Amino acid sequence: MLRLDPAAGRRRLHLLCLGAHSDDLEIGCGGALLRWLAEVPELHLTWVVLSAPGERAREARRSARALMKGAAGLEIVIGDFADAQFPAELPRLKAFLADLGRRVSPDLVLTHRLEDRHQDHRTVAELTWQTWRDHLILEYEIPKYEGDLGQPNVYVPLTAEQARRKVRHLMRHFGSQRSKGWFSEATFRGLMALRGIECRAPDGQAEALHARKVVL
Repeated sequence: MLRLDPAAGRRRLHLLCLGAHSDDLEIGCGGALLRWLAEVPELHLTWVVLSAPGERAREARRSARALMKGAAGLEIVIGDFADAQFPAELPRLKAFLADLGRRVSPDLVLTHRLEDRHQDHRTVAELTWQTWRDHLILEYEIPKYEGDLGQPNVYVPLTAEQARRKVRHLMRHFGSQRSKGWFSEATFRGLMALRGIECRAPDGQAEALHARKVVL
């Protein structure tokens, strides 16, 4: 199969990573980020978490710095938007991301899926497409009770060590979420194993993303 890889042969790559909550990016694309960190000599990231009150903000900052240790550049932006209230905050969110869009023009944008049933996730996805109209955008997936996982069309194979590191990182850095039934090693390992089967990943582990518009 012909493989298309945004990191292939690139010395420098700038990623814009958008997450509604402090663990979304690590869950949705933490493995892909670890892979690109290992493959791209100059990886620069703008890491945006829109809702992270109190301890969650500290978790977000510590997690991003630990996961992306060794990156050439890491800017962490924490918003103050109310959890589970993003549709009600739409005008302020739109202005916040529009301001970000005026100063950040990345090579690749990672964001939530448009079909995600969590209202915060869905709102972020809609605003991403409104703000970065001339960029490659990939949407990551978040497992949850709603059962809204779709049929992805982009896969990032991971090494066994990258998959293990992702799971260890999540369990170590997000203590505030461990009481949730779905936040478990089994959830994260199982989804990566399933996506690994779908793309025939050499180590049997992968993350999946959704691409709506790709220019070849």
